[in-house]
Amino acid sequence: MENRRVVLASRPQGAVSEDNFRIESAPLPRCGDGEVLVRNLWLSLDPYMRGRMSDAKSYAKGVDIGELMVGQTLGEVVESRHPQLKKGDKVLTQLGWQLYGCTKDAVKIDETRAPLTYYLGVLGMPGITAYFGLKEIGSPKPGETVVVSAASGAVGSVVGQLAKIWGCRAVGIAGGPQKCEYVTGELGFDACVDYKAGDLHRDLQAACPKGADVYFDNVGGEILDAMLRLTNLFARIVVCGMIADYSATQPYAVRNLRFVLINRIRMQGMIVFDWKARYGEALKALGEYFAQGKLKYRESIVEGLENAPKGLIALLRGQNFGKQLVKLA
Repeated sequence: MENRRVVLASRPQGAVSEDNFRIESAPLPRCGDGEVLVRNLWLSLDPYMRGRMSDAKSYAKGVDIGELMVGQTLGEVVESRHPQLKKGDKVLTQLGWQLYGCTKDAVKIDETRAPLTYYLGVLGMPGITAYFGLKEIGSPKPGETVVVSAASGAVGSVVGQLAKIWGCRAVGIAGGPQKCEYVTGELGFDACVDYKAGDLHRDLQAACPKGADVYFDNVGGEILDAMLRLTNLFARIVVCGMIADYSATQPYAVRNLRFVLINRIRMQGMIVFDWKARYGEALKALGEYFAQGKLKYRESIVEGLENAPKGLIALLRGQNFGKQLVKLA
């Protein structure tokens, strides 16, 4: 039996291509004391991976050429030298783009609460990101208008649903009528703007007749620029992602920054690790909302490790519908 893994073959110049990756075979890893050997069943694909493919300065070290692509995984313990884990346990790990891996840092998952894959999405890192970004930086008050971009995605979909649970008006921004219908019909947002429809500023104004008090930004670029004009006094902007710029050779030049001054906007970047000590709080709340039927969720799945590059490229182009996953087993 052997392992298969995807490594970074070259750094993208602009948009990511399949040529930037290489699939390799390797011997099955041998685990040391305190470790488990895990057969990965699912790989999470996330926008941050584009930043890790670059050697530009960021909040975390990039992937070196020839090195394993990073990513969160969900798998099954096949061999254990860990005191609290046994063969057959399902675990959440950071083993990256490979079929097998050894780790000391595996978190056991309760399969009875929700489908396994939900621990990579609504009950995992994307859900935690939505929870702390909205609660701690967005600080929404009942009756306020919360706007979120990439509203049908793994983070944005949870942000809007939390806004509704917490008594706010929720407005989504998504690409295409099908995604917008899902955001309002299935997720229960009050409105959704299709950024591909033509007149972004006009459509945002119509969806936010009283302006925006909180903007949760997953994309940056033109949409952030348009939202700056719609903010109310003392609005809060949560900068969670900048996917519009990740593959740009020339970053978007924001024109409406003066509104930060005019409206005394509080604009803050967020990385979910900043709340690591409080993950339990978020997971408890999200789990309760999910059990009560208040959190809906959708997944996009590609099959096979060899198709992980295609899945990431689709995600970066906005072609995914919900959380993007790779089924490995």
